[in-house]
Amino acid sequence: MTQQVPSTEPELAGVRNFRDVGGLPTVDGRWVRHGVLFRSGHLAHATEKDAAFLTSLGLHTIFDFRNAADKKLEGPDVALPGVRNVNLPLSDPADGAEFWKMVRDGDLDQLRGILADGKGAARMVASYRTIIKERTGEHSRVLHALAEDSVPALMHCAAGKDRAGLSIAVTLLALGVEREAIVADYLESNAKHRRYKVHRSGTSASAYSPEVMELLSPLFDARAEYLTAAMETVEETWGGVEAYLERGLRLAPETRERLRARLLD
Repeated sequence: MTQQVPSTEPELAGVRNFRDVGGLPTVDGRWVRHGVLFRSGHLAHATEKDAAFLTSLGLHTIFDFRNAADKKLEGPDVALPGVRNVNLPLSDPADGAEFWKMVRDGDLDQLRGILADGKGAARMVASYRTIIKERTGEHSRVLHALAEDSVPALMHCAAGKDRAGLSIAVTLLALGVEREAIVADYLESNAKHRRYKVHRSGTSASAYSPEVMELLSPLFDARAEYLTAAMETVEETWGGVEAYLERGLRLAPETRERLRARLLD
Protein backbone atom coordinates (compact mmCIF):
# COMPACT_ATOMS: atom_id res chain seq x y z
CA MET A 1 0.00 0.00 0.00
CA THR A 2 1.41 3.40 -0.90
CA GLN A 3 1.52 6.40 1.37
CA GLN A 4 -1.13 9.06 0.94
CA VAL A 5 -0.01 12.39 -0.46
CA PRO A 6 1.24 14.36 2.58
CA SER A 7 0.09 17.82 3.47
CA THR A 8 2.28 20.71 2.32
CA GLU A 9 5.50 20.81 4.31
CA PRO A 10 6.35 24.24 5.69
CA GLU A 11 9.76 25.84 5.38
CA LEU A 12 10.79 26.60 8.95
CA ALA A 13 13.84 28.80 9.40
CA GLY A 14 14.88 27.72 12.90
CA VAL A 15 13.35 24.25 13.31
CA ARG A 16 14.86 21.34 11.43
CA ASN A 17 13.34 18.00 10.50
CA PHE A 18 9.72 19.06 11.03
CA ARG A 19 7.01 16.96 9.46
CA ASP A 20 3.45 15.76 9.82
CA VAL A 21 3.39 11.98 10.27
CA GLY A 22 -0.08 11.81 8.73
CA GLY A 23 -0.74 9.63 5.72
CA LEU A 24 1.13 6.50 6.80
CA PRO A 25 -0.84 3.29 6.10
CA THR A 26 -1.80 0.66 8.67
CA VAL A 27 -1.87 -3.06 8.02
CA ASP A 28 -5.68 -3.05 8.27
CA GLY A 29 -6.23 -0.41 5.60
CA ARG A 30 -6.47 2.75 7.70
CA TRP A 31 -4.23 5.84 7.71
CA VAL A 32 -2.58 8.05 10.29
CA ARG A 33 -4.67 11.20 10.34
CA HIS A 34 -3.05 14.43 9.16
CA GLY A 35 -2.71 17.19 11.72
CA VAL A 36 -2.55 15.06 14.87
CA LEU A 37 1.04 13.82 15.14
CA PHE A 38 4.14 15.82 14.26
CA ARG A 39 7.88 15.35 14.73
CA SER A 40 10.87 17.69 14.59
CA GLY A 41 14.21 18.71 15.97
CA HIS A 42 14.36 21.06 18.96
CA LEU A 43 12.39 24.31 19.03
CA ALA A 44 15.00 26.42 20.81
CA HIS A 45 15.90 28.38 17.68
CA ALA A 46 12.40 28.79 16.28
CA THR A 47 11.87 32.21 14.74
CA GLU A 48 8.81 34.33 15.41
CA LYS A 49 7.36 33.13 12.12
CA ASP A 50 8.15 29.51 13.01
CA ALA A 51 6.41 29.94 16.36
CA ALA A 52 3.36 31.42 14.67
CA PHE A 53 3.14 28.41 12.37
CA LEU A 54 3.54 25.94 15.23
CA THR A 55 0.86 27.78 17.19
CA SER A 56 -1.47 27.49 14.20
CA LEU A 57 -1.31 23.69 14.47
CA GLY A 58 -3.44 23.79 17.61
CA LEU A 59 -0.99 21.61 19.52
CA HIS A 60 -2.11 20.19 22.83
CA THR A 61 1.24 18.72 23.94
CA ILE A 62 4.91 18.89 23.02
CA PHE A 63 6.98 15.90 24.10
CA ASP A 64 10.62 16.95 24.50
CA PHE A 65 12.98 13.98 24.82
CA ARG A 66 16.13 16.03 25.42
CA ASN A 67 18.07 15.89 28.66
CA ALA A 68 19.47 18.78 30.70
CA ALA A 69 22.78 18.72 28.83
CA ASP A 70 20.97 19.07 25.51
CA LYS A 71 18.97 22.02 26.75
CA LYS A 72 22.07 23.69 28.16
CA LEU A 73 23.72 23.39 24.74
CA GLU A 74 20.73 24.38 22.59
CA GLY A 75 18.52 26.34 24.96
CA PRO A 76 14.90 25.82 26.06
CA ASP A 77 12.10 25.43 23.56
CA VAL A 78 10.33 28.56 22.41
CA ALA A 79 7.17 28.95 24.49
CA LEU A 80 3.93 28.43 22.58
CA PRO A 81 0.73 29.79 24.12
CA GLY A 82 -1.66 27.21 25.52
CA VAL A 83 0.59 24.23 24.77
CA ARG A 84 1.57 21.71 27.44
CA ASN A 85 5.26 20.85 27.47
CA VAL A 86 6.26 17.40 28.74
CA ASN A 87 9.98 16.71 29.19
CA LEU A 88 10.84 13.00 29.15
CA PRO A 89 14.62 12.64 28.79
CA LEU A 90 15.45 9.49 26.87
CA SER A 91 19.15 9.64 27.70
CA ASP A 92 20.75 10.15 31.08
CA PRO A 93 22.12 13.63 31.86
CA ALA A 94 25.75 12.46 31.99
CA ASP A 95 25.41 9.73 29.38
CA GLY A 96 28.11 10.20 26.81
CA ALA A 97 29.01 13.72 27.94
CA GLU A 98 32.72 13.11 27.35
CA PHE A 99 31.93 11.35 24.10
CA TRP A 100 29.97 14.30 22.71
CA LYS A 101 32.63 16.72 23.94
CA MET A 102 35.14 14.81 21.81
CA VAL A 103 32.74 14.92 18.88
CA ARG A 104 32.60 18.72 19.17
CA ASP A 105 36.17 19.45 20.22
CA GLY A 106 38.27 16.39 19.43
CA ASP A 107 41.10 16.26 16.94
CA LEU A 108 41.30 13.73 14.15
CA ASP A 109 43.19 11.12 16.18
CA GLN A 110 40.63 11.28 19.00
CA LEU A 111 37.74 10.95 16.56
CA ARG A 112 39.37 7.99 14.90
CA GLY A 113 39.73 6.35 18.28
CA ILE A 114 36.05 6.63 19.19
CA LEU A 115 34.38 6.39 15.80
CA ALA A 116 36.53 4.56 13.25
CA ASP A 117 36.22 0.91 12.22
CA GLY A 118 32.46 0.77 12.78
CA LYS A 119 32.57 2.02 16.37
CA GLY A 120 30.30 5.00 15.62
CA ALA A 121 27.56 2.85 14.08
CA ALA A 122 27.92 0.26 16.85
CA ARG A 123 27.37 2.99 19.44
CA MET A 124 24.17 4.06 17.68
CA VAL A 125 22.86 0.49 17.49
CA ALA A 126 23.58 -0.03 21.19
CA SER A 127 21.82 3.24 22.05
CA TYR A 128 18.68 2.28 20.13
CA ARG A 129 18.59 -1.14 21.81
CA THR A 130 19.02 0.42 25.25
CA ILE A 131 16.25 2.97 24.78
CA ILE A 132 13.79 0.25 23.74
CA LYS A 133 14.70 -2.03 26.66
CA GLU A 134 15.11 0.55 29.42
CA ARG A 135 12.74 3.40 28.56
CA THR A 136 9.47 1.51 28.58
CA GLY A 137 8.11 3.82 31.28
CA GLU A 138 8.62 6.91 29.15
CA HIS A 139 7.19 5.33 26.02
CA SER A 140 4.22 4.01 28.00
CA ARG A 141 3.54 7.49 29.34
CA VAL A 142 3.57 8.95 25.82
CA LEU A 143 1.12 6.38 24.45
CA HIS A 144 -1.26 6.70 27.39
CA ALA A 145 -1.18 10.51 27.10
CA LEU A 146 -1.95 10.34 23.38
CA ALA A 147 -4.83 7.96 24.04
CA GLU A 148 -6.35 10.28 26.64
CA ASP A 149 -6.08 13.92 25.62
CA SER A 150 -2.70 14.95 24.23
CA VAL A 151 -3.37 15.35 20.51
CA PRO A 152 -2.41 17.14 18.39
CA ALA A 153 1.09 16.35 19.61
CA LEU A 154 4.63 17.17 18.55
CA MET A 155 7.54 14.91 19.52
CA HIS A 156 11.10 16.18 19.33
CA CYS A 157 14.60 15.69 20.69
CA ALA A 158 17.70 17.56 19.50
CA ALA A 159 17.84 16.46 15.87
CA GLY A 160 14.41 14.83 15.73
CA LYS A 161 16.06 11.64 14.48
CA ASP A 162 16.96 9.20 17.26
CA ARG A 163 15.00 9.68 20.50
CA ALA A 164 12.03 11.30 18.76
CA GLY A 165 12.44 8.84 15.89
CA LEU A 166 12.14 5.89 18.23
CA SER A 167 9.18 7.40 20.07
CA ILE A 168 7.39 8.00 16.78
CA ALA A 169 8.22 4.44 15.68
CA VAL A 170 6.82 3.01 18.92
CA THR A 171 3.64 5.07 18.47
CA LEU A 172 3.29 3.87 14.89
CA LEU A 173 3.75 0.25 15.99
CA ALA A 174 0.92 0.72 18.49
CA LEU A 175 -1.26 2.15 15.71
CA GLY A 176 -0.56 -0.87 13.51
CA VAL A 177 1.28 1.06 10.80
CA GLU A 178 3.00 -1.05 8.15
CA ARG A 179 6.61 -1.79 9.10
CA GLU A 180 7.96 -0.55 5.75
CA ALA A 181 6.15 2.75 6.22
CA ILE A 182 7.66 3.17 9.70
CA VAL A 183 11.15 2.67 8.31
CA ALA A 184 10.48 4.99 5.37
CA ASP A 185 9.29 7.78 7.69
CA TYR A 186 12.36 7.31 9.88
CA LEU A 187 14.71 7.56 6.87
CA GLU A 188 13.13 10.88 5.84
CA SER A 189 15.44 12.46 8.43
CA ASN A 190 18.30 11.97 5.95
CA ALA A 191 16.96 14.63 3.59
CA LYS A 192 19.51 17.43 3.29
CA HIS A 193 17.16 20.14 4.53
CA ARG A 194 16.24 18.07 7.58
CA ARG A 195 19.67 17.03 8.81
CA TYR A 196 21.05 18.25 12.11
CA LYS A 197 23.86 20.75 11.70
CA VAL A 198 27.09 19.37 13.15
CA HIS A 199 28.67 21.91 15.50
CA ARG A 200 32.44 21.51 15.70
CA SER A 201 34.81 23.67 17.70
CA GLY A 202 37.57 25.47 15.88
CA THR A 203 37.64 27.33 12.62
CA SER A 204 40.35 25.37 10.82
CA ALA A 205 39.50 23.51 7.65
CA SER A 206 40.37 20.24 9.39
CA ALA A 207 37.40 20.65 11.76
CA TYR A 208 35.11 19.83 8.83
CA SER A 209 37.48 17.83 6.64
CA PRO A 210 36.05 14.99 4.53
CA GLU A 211 37.55 12.41 6.89
CA VAL A 212 36.07 14.09 9.95
CA MET A 213 32.64 14.29 8.35
CA GLU A 214 32.85 10.64 7.33
CA LEU A 215 33.76 9.66 10.90
CA LEU A 216 30.82 11.68 12.23
CA SER A 217 28.30 10.44 9.67
CA PRO A 218 27.12 7.37 11.67
CA LEU A 219 26.02 9.71 14.48
CA PHE A 220 24.02 12.04 12.26
CA ASP A 221 22.63 9.56 9.72
CA ALA A 222 19.26 7.85 10.01
CA ARG A 223 20.20 4.28 9.10
CA ALA A 224 17.78 1.43 8.66
CA GLU A 225 20.13 -0.81 10.66
CA TYR A 226 19.54 1.35 13.74
CA LEU A 227 15.77 1.05 13.62
CA THR A 228 16.06 -2.63 12.70
CA ALA A 229 18.12 -3.17 15.86
CA ALA A 230 15.34 -1.57 17.89
CA MET A 231 12.73 -3.82 16.27
CA GLU A 232 14.93 -6.87 16.89
CA THR A 233 15.18 -5.87 20.55
CA VAL A 234 11.38 -5.90 20.77
CA GLU A 235 11.34 -9.44 19.38
CA GLU A 236 14.23 -10.68 21.51
CA THR A 237 13.02 -9.14 24.77
CA TRP A 238 9.25 -9.59 24.59
CA GLY A 239 8.71 -12.05 21.76
CA GLY A 240 6.81 -9.67 19.50
CA VAL A 241 5.11 -6.32 19.17
CA GLU A 242 1.85 -7.33 20.85
CA ALA A 243 3.63 -8.59 23.96
CA TYR A 244 5.86 -5.51 23.97
CA LEU A 245 2.84 -3.22 23.95
CA GLU A 246 0.88 -5.19 26.54
CA ARG A 247 3.64 -6.27 28.95
CA GLY A 248 6.45 -3.83 28.21
CA LEU A 249 4.38 -0.65 27.82
CA ARG A 250 1.30 -1.72 29.85
CA LEU A 251 -0.96 -0.71 26.98
CA ALA A 252 -4.32 -2.38 27.57
CA PRO A 253 -6.40 -3.30 24.50
CA GLU A 254 -9.02 -0.67 25.30
CA THR A 255 -6.33 2.04 25.64
CA ARG A 256 -4.85 1.01 22.34
CA GLU A 257 -8.26 1.32 20.72
CA ARG A 258 -8.65 4.84 22.11
CA LEU A 259 -5.22 5.66 20.72
CA ARG A 260 -6.18 4.35 17.28
CA ALA A 261 -9.48 6.22 17.38
CA ARG A 262 -7.68 9.51 18.06
CA LEU A 263 -4.92 9.16 15.52
CA LEU A 264 -6.30 7.10 12.64
CA ASP A 265 -8.73 7.69 9.79
